[in-house]
Amino acid sequence: MTATLIPPATARAHRDPNVLRWLGAYTASMLGDNVYYLALSWAAVQTGTPAQAGLVMSVSALPRAVLLLGGGVLADRLGPRRVVIGSDAVRCAAVLVVAALLFLTHPGLWPLALLAFVFGTVDAVFMPAVGALPARITGKDQLARVQGMRGLAIRAASVVGAPLGGLGVALGGAPAAFALAGALIALSLPLLVSVRVRDLPADPAAIGGSTAWSDLKAGLRHVRRHRVLGPLMIAIALGDLGFVGPLNVGLTLLADHRGWGAAGMGWILAGFGTGAGAASLLLAARGRLPRAGLLTGCACTAGAVAVGALGFVPGLAAAVGTALLVGLLTGLSGALCGALLQTQADPAYLGRVTAVSSLVSLGLTPLSMPFAAAAAGAFGLGPVYAVSAAVCGLGGLVFLAVPALRRAELPG
Repeated sequence: MTATLIPPATARAHRDPNVLRWLGAYTASMLGDNVYYLALSWAAVQTGTPAQAGLVMSVSALPRAVLLLGGGVLADRLGPRRVVIGSDAVRCAAVLVVAALLFLTHPGLWPLALLAFVFGTVDAVFMPAVGALPARITGKDQLARVQGMRGLAIRAASVVGAPLGGLGVALGGAPAAFALAGALIALSLPLLVSVRVRDLPADPAAIGGSTAWSDLKAGLRHVRRHRVLGPLMIAIALGDLGFVGPLNVGLTLLADHRGWGAAGMGWILAGFGTGAGAASLLLAARGRLPRAGLLTGCACTAGAVAVGALGFVPGLAAAVGTALLVGLLTGLSGALCGALLQTQADPAYLGRVTAVSSLVSLGLTPLSMPFAAAAAGAFGLGPVYAVSAAVCGLGGLVFLAVPALRRAELPG
C-alpha cells in the first residue's frame, strides 16, 4: 500500500482536515473497541460460569504483553499507517465472523476466547503504530495538540461506547453488539486510507538491520541512552503503578466501605473522567504549555497528594470533588508525558518507543491491583491510598530531580 506523501503541515492540528480524518478514524476505532469489550463480557457471562467469563476476558493480555515490543519493530519497519489499517481490518473481520457465528449457532466459549486472543495479538502491533502515526500526519509543533485531541477521543469513546454496546445487546443480544462493534471499526478504514502521511528523514541506524531483533535492540538503546526518554519511562512506570490500583480495586472497596454503592462509585468515576477530559481539552486548545517538564512534575506530585486524599474523604461530595482534581492533575501529567514522548523520540524509533511505554504500563500496573486488594484487607484502605500516593509522587520527583526531564519543552 503506497502512502500519499504531504509537505510539512502549516495549519493547526484542530483545523487540519488530514488530522481530523485521522481523529475520526481513531474515534470510530475506539468506539468499536468499547462496544466490543462490553459485547465480549456479556456473551462470556451468558455462555459460561463467572470463572470462565473472567478467563475469556483475560485471554488477550498475554499475547499483547509478549508481542508488544515486536509490534513496535513492525510499526517502524512497515510504517504506522499501513499497520493501523491492517490491524483495524483484521479486528473488523474477526468481530463480524464471531457475530455471524453467534447469530447462526451456539458454539460456546471457544470463539469468544479465540476472538480475545486475536484482539490481544493485533493490539500488540496496533498500539505502537497508533503512537507512531501522529508524527507522520502533522508537524512536530502540533503533536502536543494532537495528544490532547486523542485524549478527548478516548474519553468520548468510553462515555458513548458503553451505552451503544448496551443498546446493541438490548436490541439483538451479543450478535448485534458484535456486529455494531465491527461496523464502527469498519468506519475507520476509509478514513485511514484517506489520511496522507509525510516522509521522514531516513536514519540508517534506526531501521534496516539484518534482523528484527537488531532493530529491537536499536530501539531499546535509543530509549536507554536518551537523556529524556529513559527517565520518562521510569516516571511513567511509577505514576501508573501507584495510580491504577486505587482507581480500580481501591475505588470499588472505598465505595463499598463508605456505603456509597455503585451509584456513588459512578459519580466518582464521572468526576475523574470530567477532570481528565478537561486536561485533554486544555492541551488540545493551547497546543503546548510552557515549561512542560517542570509542569508535568508538579502536576504529578500534586496529583499524588490528591490520590492519597481520596482514601480519607468522609463524604461522597468531597470524594467526587477530589476525584475531579485527581483526573485533572493526573490527566494533565499523563497527556504531557505522552506529548513529551511524541516530541522527544526520533520519529524513526517512535513505534518502538511507544511499545516500550505501553509495555511499562501494561506489564507493571496490573500487578498493583491484586496487591491493593490484599493490602486493603490486611491494613485498611487508608494505608493503601497513602502508599499509592507515595509511589505516584516518586514519579513526579523523577521529573523534578532529573535536569533534562525538568527542562524538557514542547515545540511550538
